[in-house]
Amino acid sequence: MNWSENDESAIPAEAQAPDAAQVPANTLFMGDSGELALDTRRALVQLLAGPSLDGRRHPKLWPILVRDEAVIRRRLAELFLQLVIDRDVQVAFTRQADTGDLEVPLLLRRAQLTFIDSILLLHLRQRLTQADSQGDRAVVSTDEITEFLSLYERAANTDRAGFVKRVHASIEKIKKHSILQKIRSSEDRFEISPTLKLLFSAEEIQALTHLYQRMAAGETLAQLVQIDSDEEADQ
Repeated sequence: MNWSENDESAIPAEAQAPDAAQVPANTLFMGDSGELALDTRRALVQLLAGPSLDGRRHPKLWPILVRDEAVIRRRLAELFLQLVIDRDVQVAFTRQADTGDLEVPLLLRRAQLTFIDSILLLHLRQRLTQADSQGDRAVVSTDEITEFLSLYERAANTDRAGFVKRVHASIEKIKKHSILQKIRSSEDRFEISPTLKLLFSAEEIQALTHLYQRMAAGETLAQLVQIDSDEEADQ
């Protein structure tokens, strides 16, 4: 035997310190059994915390998401979630996976939208499309939003202050979901997040626009449902 039993330098590393040799490389804290690196976990948590991971607001996390997209997709899939990512506009978010008839627990909470919320989102989506076609930033103001939503205010409404209050509440709700982001040095002007493109398809926009135009023209929801039912029956 060429080495002494007292010569620790000749003993294999695992035999010298078995506990240290067994600790995974990405262990970050006591009891951590995770496998992902710290920055990958941060990107994953941002997606779960929501509402989105935006390359402009999260410049350090975006390249991590792009680099580790495959492993992040796998982690989300284990929670019945799907990663939606648009590399061109640098926006990503999660949504509930379509599991068909398979009953699964729902991790994400659905936001309840009022009629004004829905109209506002549709308006912002249209403004985003217009700005893209012109190569501009999509920017709106509180006054512009209020003026547009006034088209849907009931003619018989006598509580103008109450209507304006509901409009402002809707703007605040949309801001909390990071779809409207305040422009620096301005109190009432906002940039529309490109995330909105991924939330509404072109078909949904067309259908909603048609519906709301008819409502603005004076048709009630009950009338619209009846007309649609009659049209389906005639087909």
